[in-house]
Amino acid sequence: MICALILAGGEGRRLGGADKALTRLHGIPLLACVIARLRDQTDAIAISARGDGSRFAAFDCAVVDDGRHRGKGPLAGLHAGLVWAAAARGTALLSVPVDTPFIPADLAGRLHPAPAVAACGDRVHHLVALWPVAAIAGKLDAFLDGPGPYRVADFARSLAMRRVDFDAVSDPFLNINTPEDLARAEARRC
Repeated sequence: MICALILAGGEGRRLGGADKALTRLHGIPLLACVIARLRDQTDAIAISARGDGSRFAAFDCAVVDDGRHRGKGPLAGLHAGLVWAAAARGTALLSVPVDTPFIPADLAGRLHPAPAVAACGDRVHHLVALWPVAAIAGKLDAFLDGPGPYRVADFARSLAMRRVDFDAVSDPFLNINTPEDLARAEARRC
């Protein structure tokens, strides 16, 4: 069973402090765009969020909290997602940032088997990855209990993840970090 985790716990500083999950692209919240892309390729979806998760109730997904690793960046969200996926009997966890609304419809299939990470051109997208739930939950817990820094790329390298290349022309992993990125994304179809 493949579970999905949408990482939506960032502060959105470069987007004026906006809640990226609720930022609208073509009139639709980014979170809804990502959920729509994940629904047909995963068995269950959770949202890793900071603050009050009740704002996501309308999206019909589980909401996970960073728990004891709060403050350690996206890896804390990934850890919470792995714990959730294990409880849901997931074998793999597909992680995707909420600000990447153009992820491919075949992302999970192309990244399978785990561990694997998506790449586009010369850029590796360490948070767009398929993680083996049982094999890494303990490793990530130990990594986060260490002195840091808590960089996703460092943890991913420690797992020797398989790189899967995607078409650089369409850039399916375009991140929406700034108002300019949002304007560029508005020129594309969801």
